[in-house]
Amino acid sequence: MPSINELQLAKELIKFPSVTPIDAGIMKFLEKKLKTLGFKTKILEFKEKNSKPVKNLYAKLGKQGPNFCYAGHLDVVPAGNLKEWTVNPFKPSVKKGHLIGRGANDMKSSIAAFVSAVSNFVRNNRKFNGSISLLITGDEEGVAINGTKKVVDYLRKKKEKINFCLVGEPTNPNKLGEMIKIGRRGSMNGRLSIMGVQGHVAYPQRANNPSTALVQILNELKKIKFDNGTKNFQPTNLEITKINIDNSADNVIPGLASAKFNIRFNNKHTSSSIKKTIDSIIKKISNKNKSRYKIDYSVSGEAFLTKPNNTTFMIRDIIKKITKIKPQLSTTGGTSDARFIRKIAPCLEFGLVGKTMHKVDEAVSLSDLKKLTLIYSNILQNYFK
Repeated sequence: MPSINELQLAKELIKFPSVTPIDAGIMKFLEKKLKTLGFKTKILEFKEKNSKPVKNLYAKLGKQGPNFCYAGHLDVVPAGNLKEWTVNPFKPSVKKGHLIGRGANDMKSSIAAFVSAVSNFVRNNRKFNGSISLLITGDEEGVAINGTKKVVDYLRKKKEKINFCLVGEPTNPNKLGEMIKIGRRGSMNGRLSIMGVQGHVAYPQRANNPSTALVQILNELKKIKFDNGTKNFQPTNLEITKINIDNSADNVIPGLASAKFNIRFNNKHTSSSIKKTIDSIIKKISNKNKSRYKIDYSVSGEAFLTKPNNTTFMIRDIIKKITKIKPQLSTTGGTSDARFIRKIAPCLEFGLVGKTMHKVDEAVSLSDLKKLTLIYSNILQNYFK
């Protein structure tokens, strides 16, 4: 049984320019590695209308007993301005105790750590009661419609049971061991258009300025106090992200005004309940101003919480033992693919320090990489006791 070194594998994965949703051959490469460990693998390619095809990988080792799944993504964000990098982002380099390259932090090194941990575990536990699986997508940094969401649907249809899932996203703000994510807030975007009547600014009685209604609506939306937060979640928050009045003349009352907003909401709400609150405000003010309106919503995910159980506490204890830090159980931050996986299995997130993700000279500390591999190894050892 081969032993897989986490640093070597991380370097090999970073070399693939798998900028979302481009595969660049990385899934086949990882599949080959996993097959050497005895995994049965399947590359799953999905493509929805008006989107680019995405390759995903589901791999499983073992048969009977509980299935412990690790989930992650091999797609990365674009490198940005190459002149600002001190290394070629797809030719990883080690400098001052850090591995530098695009995806070093988010999240190719974490995947390398888990695969290395599995190779160690399998070498010492030829027969164990259960199965280990990996759910790896190439569509996490992009639109996320042909990735984990589709794989979860595929697993449901196949009646594939996952008993617990560990998502390897970089969860720690500053130091390895600070934070485990046990849930995420929901996220929803709103696109609002107010249709008025265009006219001359000197004759407002002949027009209907849509910006009047828009400003009043946005003001009311910002005043909403959804809640005070909960034990596990911060308060629900609405932010206006764009206001647009496409008017090139100074003496014309516009006929159209639009805005966009985003709401991050906790588990006191659903996207439907928030829509109702917002819709009533928009309707009331639009009617008062005799304006027509159009509102479109897109929901990235609902709020969810994985109630801490024995596995959560076991993982927390292992992290504390290895890092000497007791991790906080948190729901802060943006969305992740855990929002799809939680529909079929309890899951939590723990990975590297997220300080440099998406930045120039994205990096991971070699010491952290070693510790993360040890943490993952210990989790497997304890899960299958």
